[in-house]
Amino acid sequence: MAETVTATLNDVDIERVASLAKKIQDEPDVAETKWRAEIAWKGGFRSEATIRDFGSTRSDEPDQLGGTNTGPNPVEQVLGALGNCLAVGYAANATAMGITINGLTIKVEGDLDLHTFLGLKEGNAGFSHITAKVELDSDASAEDLQALHAKVTSTSPVGHTLNRAVPVDVELA
Repeated sequence: MAETVTATLNDVDIERVASLAKKIQDEPDVAETKWRAEIAWKGGFRSEATIRDFGSTRSDEPDQLGGTNTGPNPVEQVLGALGNCLAVGYAANATAMGITINGLTIKVEGDLDLHTFLGLKEGNAGFSHITAKVELDSDASAEDLQALHAKVTSTSPVGHTLNRAVPVDVELA
């Protein structure tokens, strides 16, 4: 039996997304989800994260931070997570709005002072500022693109996580 192919815009199956939204409206408890990652140390500053049933994702520090540069470091992965989350938001919301995306590039960078990480002073070991620059190629009007941008930035889970204090409990088992 042949599979039914759903027409999509921007390579997004918006019917599947709409179906989930409807299910959550009907059954609000379905929206409460838990996401997981398991990290295994591989020696030195190398580790690998396993998420769901995907292959592992490497992490390492660059040479100048004492690593062997075999993968992006954790702070680079945070920047990548933000950019990837925004890309999902643009694709989903543009599709819902009937906007065709011809091209999308998101450049994310963050300012980080290494003093605290290296134990040279107390303070913030994390980013002091993160910027994301979105290059969106579309034939949509400037007003529609601004509305899309506002929707994406106001609904990004990773953006929301980074923009507020989130309790983090780290326990030694």
